[in-house]
Amino acid sequence: METNPVIEWTEAGTPRSALWRSENGTPAPKRVMLADDRMKADEAYRLACEGIALLWRGDYQNARQLQQAMARRIDRKPGKPAATPTEAFHFHRQFQSRRARILGMLLLPLDADYTMPLRRAPDVKPACEAAYGASEAPSVVSLRELLGLIGAYEWHRQGVEIQALGERITPCYGVFSPVRGEYVGLVAGAPLPSRTLAFDVGTGTGVLAALLAKRGVKRVVATDQDPRALACAQENIQRLGLAGQVEIIQANLFPAGRAPLIVCNPPWLPARANSPIEHAIYDPDSRMLLGFLAGLAEHLDPGGEGWLILSDLAEHLGLRSRDELLTAFDKAGLKVLGRMDVKPTHPRASDNTDPLHAARAAEVTSLWRLGLC
Repeated sequence: METNPVIEWTEAGTPRSALWRSENGTPAPKRVMLADDRMKADEAYRLACEGIALLWRGDYQNARQLQQAMARRIDRKPGKPAATPTEAFHFHRQFQSRRARILGMLLLPLDADYTMPLRRAPDVKPACEAAYGASEAPSVVSLRELLGLIGAYEWHRQGVEIQALGERITPCYGVFSPVRGEYVGLVAGAPLPSRTLAFDVGTGTGVLAALLAKRGVKRVVATDQDPRALACAQENIQRLGLAGQVEIIQANLFPAGRAPLIVCNPPWLPARANSPIEHAIYDPDSRMLLGFLAGLAEHLDPGGEGWLILSDLAEHLGLRSRDELLTAFDKAGLKVLGRMDVKPTHPRASDNTDPLHAARAAEVTSLWRLGLC
């Protein structure tokens, strides 16, 4: 049986250990030293860069301030100048990875009931239970991951207002939040080829399945492989009162059978994900995109439509060309029936300090209406 990873350190001359928690699979640090309110930011930054983790024994709010000071030291380092958009993307990803690794070296203890034994510590039990499940034993987690858990729990508690749906969707930890509403608006505005049946491939939070049901599609079959996404989608569909119309099933891409409408919003960038949540953004070698296109003809009713929701950001970054996309359509025996476009409205599109600003400013999100040749 697979055992839970353990982190080990020495405290007051005594060997200590606890469960190591890392949702992205980061191994437990091999070198750990204790740190408290006396630790200076320069020293913490130097130790973290050397691969030495700091297990915090001081005030929680001071740990937050120390992490912010470490982040400022990382961010002031000038990045490499990039000659091409593709190079800028890879440099940016390398910087993000290094930043996450360094900031992930500031660690916090959790008791067996998820209580944090630090001064001025918040109640993190609900957020930890939502992400990790029932507590087993004392554990250690990076402050960076814990803040992600808390943020995700707040997203889930408050929900995300989806204007096109007229409802709130509650994302769960590890399931990508539908904060970019422009793609939802495309699905809300596209003419339905049928209201009898639709497949939503890779449903995530279930937002598009819910929207199709709200638009009058009598039966929607929504699929995903990730257990967290399946549970999240089921929760949203039941809360919205759509369980009679929407069926959530675990499947690799398509459910069995055919449908007159099949919708898919795959990850938009062909690159490797560094954490589970990034699988909603990064699609190595465009596997999901190409898998959807390759299987669409087999599952689409004659005269039906496959709706592919895809940003062209990868094209502006030099990661995939428009010709490659169109060739994939042809190879799959598909033709373009129409296309609806929208410019993104998220803050990064207008942030000229973003290293990928030029590509983001030019980005267009499209709903490709595909049919059988």
